[in-house]
Formats: sequence, C-alpha cells, structure tokens
Amino acid sequence: MFAVLALARPSAAQVSPPAAPVFLGGVPSGARTAEAPVITIVDAITRALEHNLGVLTAEHALGGARGTRWTALSDLLPDVSARIAETRQKINLAAFGFGSSSGGPSFPAVSDLVGPFNVFDARISVTQSVLDLQQLNEMRAETHAVAAARYTYQDARGLVIHVAGTLYLQALAAQARAASAQAQETTASALHQQAVDMKAAGLVAGIDVLRAEVQLATESQRATAAANDAAKARLQLARAIGLPLGQAFTLDPALPDLPAPEVDLEDAVARAYATRNDYRAALERITSAEAARRAVIGEALPSLRVDADYGAIGLRARDALGTYSISGAVSVPIFSGGRTHGRLLEADAALRRLNAEAEDLRASIYYEIQNALLDLRATAQELETATKGRDLAAQQIVQARDRFAAGVASNIEVVQAQEAVAASNEQYISALYGYDLAKAALLRGMGDSEETLRAIMGGSR
Repeated sequence: MFAVLALARPSAAQVSPPAAPVFLGGVPSGARTAEAPVITIVDAITRALEHNLGVLTAEHALGGARGTRWTALSDLLPDVSARIAETRQKINLAAFGFGSSSGGPSFPAVSDLVGPFNVFDARISVTQSVLDLQQLNEMRAETHAVAAARYTYQDARGLVIHVAGTLYLQALAAQARAASAQAQETTASALHQQAVDMKAAGLVAGIDVLRAEVQLATESQRATAAANDAAKARLQLARAIGLPLGQAFTLDPALPDLPAPEVDLEDAVARAYATRNDYRAALERITSAEAARRAVIGEALPSLRVDADYGAIGLRARDALGTYSISGAVSVPIFSGGRTHGRLLEADAALRRLNAEAEDLRASIYYEIQNALLDLRATAQELETATKGRDLAAQQIVQARDRFAAGVASNIEVVQAQEAVAASNEQYISALYGYDLAKAALLRGMGDSEETLRAIMGGSR
C-alpha cells in the first residue's frame, strides 16, 4: 500500500510516495546510555517492530476489534443471572383494590393492613436468543472485522520493516554523502594551499588562488549541509525505532544480502494478490460489510427469545418451595418509521465504497510492483555506470592536479575535476542505496518483507 521512502537526493528512478506519518513515529523505550551502541539494520528493524507507533496502533486496533466481537457474541449466548433476596413488608390491601375501605371485595376478619411478614426468594434466571438473524449477522460481521484487523496488523509489521529499513538506508546514504563532502572539502583545502604556494613562487596568477578559494568555500558549504542532513536522517531513524531520547548510536554499513527477486510482472502480481495482507484485509472488510447489511435486513424479521427461571420462595428460607417459569416470545417488527430502510441505504453505500477501495488497492498493487520492477532494472544499470564514472572522475582529478602543478594548465581543470568527483560520488551513493531500496520495494510489493527478514537475519554483506 505504501511504497519505499526516497533517498535524500533520489534519482528519477527512485522517487516514490512517503509512508503514512504514523509509521514514522515511535514510542521511546529503555534508558539512555553514555556509550554509543552500534545498531545494525536488523537491530533497527527489530526495535521498530516492538516500538514503532504504526505497529502499536494496529495492535491496539486488533484488540479493540476482538472486544467488539465479544460484545456482539454476548447477544447470542445465554444470559444467566442469580438473585437471592429477603424482604420484610407490610401491605395495604386497599391500595390493590381489596379491603373494606377500597370499595372492592372484602374478606371477613381481614383488615386492610397485612403484615409485617418476610418473603425469601432465591432464583436463577436464563435468557436465550433462539432465533435472531440481526444479532447473528452482526456477530459474523464483527468476526470478519477481527480478521481484517489481524491482516492490517500483519501488514503494519511488513510496512514497518520496510520503513525502518528504508530510513536506515537513508541514514547510511546521508552519512556517505557527508563523508564524501568532507573529503571534497579536504581536497579543496589542499588545492587552495597549493595555489597559494605556487603564486608565492610566481608560477601562477592571482586568479588561480581566488578560484581555488571560491571552490573551497563551496565545498565547505556542501560539507556543512551534508553533515546537517546526515544528523537529521539519524534523528528520524531514532524516532521511528523508539530509541531513548538523546541516545547516541553508530550505523553499521555492512548490510545483509538482500536478494533480488527474479520474477516477471504477472507472477509477482499474482503472488501479491495471494499474500498481501492489506489486500486480504480489504476483502475481509467487504465480507464484514455484507454481513452487516444482512443484519440490517434481519432487523425487520421476526425473532424468538426464551426466558426461564427457577428458584425457591417462601416466608423463610427453610420454608421456601421450588417454583419456576418458562416463557417464549416471538417479536415481529411491524413499523419502524423508515429506520430499517435508512440503515439499509447506509449499508449499501458502505459496501459500494469498500468494493471501490478494494479495486483501487488491487490496481495500486499492480502499479506498485510494475514501478518496483522498473526501478530494479534502472538502479542496477545506474550502479554499474556510476561505479565506472566514480573511478574515471578519480583519475581525472589526479591528472588535473598534476597538470596544474606542472604549470601546463590553470586550476580551471582542477575545479572542473572536483565538480566531476562530487557529481560521480553522488550518483554512486544514490545508485548503491537505490538498488537496495528497489529490491526492498519489490519484496514489499509482493508481501514478502517479514519472510525475507527471517531469512536474512544475521547475514551480512
């Protein structure tokens, strides 16, 4: 349902929508330590599965759905209650239409007041719904709602694996960019000093020194911005995996070997329709809505209920005698003022909406997998090209520095070579981590995130 998070500076093949904000949050857990632990990508994903807000929210929703189902089920199960009572009372017969002062029938030698006397009553009562199609279908609807919530929880786990892994790769990429920018700043500083020394020796003009100084300022600005981006990427990762507030940590650049699925589009889509938990949840919500619609229809149908009680009653507990009662009642709705019709219209509208959402999700899965396959092929080619380009750029700057030192060229070539190195490093970083992101996006699209995590747990590259 959600695609991979993009890198800080993604190429066109890596652009994709962000995850829902709830999956970028987490509940901090544990005590902050003075030393900075090394957190691997597997550690980050494991912590996210325990502390990410998206997983916790889905888990709580599953618990709420289970509670709602038990509430609906209780209407179909027997309602048993027990009662023990002892009453002392005096009765005015005239208030019930008896006795001489009431104008009603009177009894010889009986006054209007009777008592005081005791009444003891111990009784068990049972109420059972025998046939109620409304309650039966409401319980079925909640059963499917629980199944939908369970699939949603499993989907949330898969998405959190994907988000945590992506944030980790994003932080690694930002860290690599910061290191590259720092190296470029160091090189620019050395070149600036070289230009100053050569000017002092009368070998170059002042414009070469000025040009080297401008380049040094540019690289310093890039290094500052890259370091800031790296720090913010680490903060986002720490929040999503629920690290203690203010906890310092170190990233491990050794990543597990993430396999590249070798599937075609049709096979990948078919697997996704069979295993994607968000799609299965959507289908369960449709089934739940269909049962809820039948429950509305059942509201207008007769229902049968049985009530029974058994107990002992008497003036005192030792004089109590056993009594019981059994009654059956058939309720037939005759006129509800259009309430059932209105609820049926609401149920039909909800069912049409859920069907439309499921069809949209089905199409979304198809396009998500197709995009992932395109990104996978593109980033594989980009990585191969970027690796060659980085090596060529490194050779270019060495030769440019040698020509400048020999006095056969100005430092314009050196500045251009520096820009080429910076560009090639950026392309290499984007391609390197973008390739892993593309593989993760395809696994996520096919619904294999958690299975893949179990398979690669502990492996490294």
